Amino acid sequence: MSKRAYLGIGGNIGDRKANIEGAIEILRSSDSIEVTKVSSLYETEPVGYEDQDWFVNVVVEIKTTLSPYELLGYCQSIENELKRVRLIRWGPRTIDVDVLLYEGYESDAEDLTVPHPRMTERAFVMVPLYEINDDLQIAGKHISELMESLEGEEINKL
Repeated sequence: MSKRAYLGIGGNIGDRKANIEGAIEILRSSDSIEVTKVSSLYETEPVGYEDQDWFVNVVVEIKTTLSPYELLGYCQSIENELKRVRLIRWGPRTIDVDVLLYEGYESDAEDLTVPHPRMTERAFVMVPLYEINDDLQIAGKHISELMESLEGEEINKL
């Protein structure tokens, strides 16, 4: 049975838009994933480690027959295919593909936390997520309520 999930995709090294488009094409090529919505591209200032270039981010809605952990593995394989290197926590990267939400699933496991930790505090996740589904409930709160509490980082629609 197919489940709805949301993925956050972003990066700030190399051709940021091409890397995101490449990740979405890999998702579309999967027999287990149907890409149903893609947000606009957003350019956002870095959070955490700030001495780096700005990011380009999108949120993608999918329907998938993969389990949450299979989806995580697939996201990591996309990062590997697009040459993601992890050097600094919250640091520069060619691509990042995160499982944000997975229908009917919540977990606080170290290797897969759903809803994604801190996503409700991050404009680079919440703004594109709200664009593609303005009626979501996240951890018992309506997305519009969570949007009102965002503060801090600058975000620009491309």
